Amino acid sequence: MSCRRQPAPGQGGISGFTGEMWPLRQSRDMPHPSFRPERLFVQKGLTVVAQQFASDNYAGICPEVWDVMQQANEGSVPAYGDDEWTNRASDSFRTLFGTRCEVFFAFNGTAANSLALAALCQSYNSVICSSFAHVETDECGAPEFFSNGSKLLVARTDRAKLYPEDIRALATCRSDIHYPKPKVVTITQPTETGEVYSLEEIRAIADTCRELGLRLHMDGARFANACAALGCSPAEMTWQAGVDVLCFGGTKNGMAVGEAILFFDPAQAEGFDYRCKQAGQLASKMRFISAPWIGLLETGAWLRNGRHGNTCASRLAERVEALPGLALMFPTQANAVFLKAPEHVLDGLRKRGWRFYTFIGGGARFMFAWDADHERVAQLAADIEALAA
Repeated sequence: MSCRRQPAPGQGGISGFTGEMWPLRQSRDMPHPSFRPERLFVQKGLTVVAQQFASDNYAGICPEVWDVMQQANEGSVPAYGDDEWTNRASDSFRTLFGTRCEVFFAFNGTAANSLALAALCQSYNSVICSSFAHVETDECGAPEFFSNGSKLLVARTDRAKLYPEDIRALATCRSDIHYPKPKVVTITQPTETGEVYSLEEIRAIADTCRELGLRLHMDGARFANACAALGCSPAEMTWQAGVDVLCFGGTKNGMAVGEAILFFDPAQAEGFDYRCKQAGQLASKMRFISAPWIGLLETGAWLRNGRHGNTCASRLAERVEALPGLALMFPTQANAVFLKAPEHVLDGLRKRGWRFYTFIGGGARFMFAWDADHERVAQLAADIEALAA
């Protein structure tokens, strides 16, 4: 039996659809005879594709978030964040983290990261990051743009994690006026390769930052998955470990859209509300960005969702890691599985209808969200086993 978490009745969406479906006739998008017709359906003109694991952004809205959004949709509510929902969401973060942090809301992770880094830098400063970091590879220069030119200093290593020696090398290699002065270190938790920094590793990085006069920013697009993996509290992984600013991801954790930026030192947040406005991140109907966080935080769904994604990733990894000719590219520590496989296996998965990205090292990346269906995970594993045989 599947233990996939289903939306409540009436909450619909593709993941919760229970109405009549009929198979889509074969087309050039399904050229392979091994493609089973039950994997693709049409419902009243809408193409409904069987669950994919190419990205955790494929998932819909979790029931707890949907419920609060419906509540927030009632009545007339003040605009631009001057409302009870936004205040309550901010207080929910303060309760969860056990500190009086300053909380702001943005539409997406690129904006959250870029504005947070800009708040910590002057234009002549630089930000130290991993070569795998999302701010380096997938944000289209936004951190430099919003900071008016702060340069990313990239650690040229073959690993996604940053270590104190990487930071020290970049921060101390030059001190002349021609070099962009290092000011911030940014780490991703979990990393883009699905690895999780231990609390000890975060503390060591923070200690190095303090020694060198640097601030520490954490890109937590999958922060909930990291907390679930480590079994620690949000406070232990952030301000108690020495993190100055956290970007907490909501989109990959069961929300439709939205990230939260938490400043653990209120002084560093001075003027940040103006940055958000100037960057187009001040939502007029802010309650629809902030209220979903109440659904995640006050019900504990944020952690359950993260734990569920991690469990699904572990199950797939356990099924495929020992198959001949295949190998896990990185340890499976959160909700990601990176699989190195021969091209005939990858091509066979595509022909069977599976979607995945290969932009890191050429292997297949599979990501698991709050709604990942264990039966569908097992189906993916079975297809990989069949193709590797």
